[in-house]
Amino acid sequence: MIVDFRLPHLGDNIHSADVIKVLVKEGDKIVIDQVVVEIETDKATVEIPSDVSGIVTKVYVKDGQKADVGEPLVAIEVSSLQSAVGSEREEVRKEKESEIRNQKSEEEIVIQPITDNKQASLSQIDLTHHLPKIISVPKDISKVVVPAAPSVRRFAREIGVDIAQVTGSGTGRRISIEDVKTYAKAVNEQFRQGGFGGTAVGITRETLPDFSKWGEIERQPMSNIRKKTAEHLSYSWSTVPHVTQFDKADITELENLRKQFGKKVDEAGGKLTVTAILLKVIASAFKVFPQFNTSIDMEKSEIIFKKYVNVGVAVDTDRGLLVPVIRDVDKKNIIQLSIELQEMSKKARDKKLSLDEMQGGCFTISNLGGIGGTYFTPIVNSPEVAILGVSKSVYEPVYINEKPAELAGKFEPRLIMPLSLSYDHRIIDGADGIRFLRWVVNALENPFLLSLEG
Repeated sequence: MIVDFRLPHLGDNIHSADVIKVLVKEGDKIVIDQVVVEIETDKATVEIPSDVSGIVTKVYVKDGQKADVGEPLVAIEVSSLQSAVGSEREEVRKEKESEIRNQKSEEEIVIQPITDNKQASLSQIDLTHHLPKIISVPKDISKVVVPAAPSVRRFAREIGVDIAQVTGSGTGRRISIEDVKTYAKAVNEQFRQGGFGGTAVGITRETLPDFSKWGEIERQPMSNIRKKTAEHLSYSWSTVPHVTQFDKADITELENLRKQFGKKVDEAGGKLTVTAILLKVIASAFKVFPQFNTSIDMEKSEIIFKKYVNVGVAVDTDRGLLVPVIRDVDKKNIIQLSIELQEMSKKARDKKLSLDEMQGGCFTISNLGGIGGTYFTPIVNSPEVAILGVSKSVYEPVYINEKPAELAGKFEPRLIMPLSLSYDHRIIDGADGIRFLRWVVNALENPFLLSLEG
């Protein structure tokens, strides 16, 4: 029996993906869990394994093509036993697709009254029901009752839309995902045409000039990962009031310890790096400063304190910046963290990271020390509330005014590491910001502090 192997569900709000590479051809014999295609979503590159064994009879997609979730990728001739299982799975899939189609039909019916002409352009639609009512916004927006499902609220938050500004088209003014999309498109169209004059968002977008007037140019489409990074960082920068605090840590003694115990970590299969040590430092700092392990729910005017410690580490790859998350950092020793960090970094560079491995972070570390530079201002990875930037360590002359007596009053070369802490000023005050950073510095300079206070 011939069965179609389809693009499976890839995560919330992911409806399609780019096919990077097709790894099978017609006539190939494949087994369960063999990778069929490699795809790229807006969050990661993912390998899609087959859930059946058999012979490939047809390949529906090719490299560079976009595929929707549920779309057939290849046809596979399978045994009768697998056919029975596959048929049952196909029935379940069809039922789910039917539910989705019915839901979309209902949404189209309730949205239809917006315009008499289904083909009307956005500029022809009456935007008064969807544009933000800037003057009439209630002072305490958290008390506005908004009829919308949790999935709709989550979608609105992810694209940076205040759901309280959206007018619902459903029964009882209930808001659907299509209402949020219509609102966002209308706002974007008005903004693109200059209709807000920059007052709604505080900036005026300039139209790009025709660069080809001055010389040869080449346009290249953004990859899904680059596009998602741009959108997410733009959202974070525009919604999170950033403050960046700078400091320096004398890691001379820490570097000696790192070299002393580095071989032991190598033998265990890891690599003892400053980033691995910082993972443990941050986990300990959370115990002293729990407000750094939070997120803000502005819709409910609540602060969410997390009882777990997952730390993301920015990894530079040839496809852009990826942030794998190291989980339960507080429950692992530095050797375990070193091994896991090396494994996750390799997976990121080899395009092996799953979506789940990049979600659930509480805090992010971005270490540019291997490249160079002094200080920088990292952007908070919303909905986290803080991120630590690490720059290249260099030897600097430091004036010694303490013991030992033979060094007092002299300059000594010390290895100094610049640190940059960006944080969300809505939840973290400046005084707490510098206290947190000073604690991190002291922990690096006096590792015993990890056991004493952490």
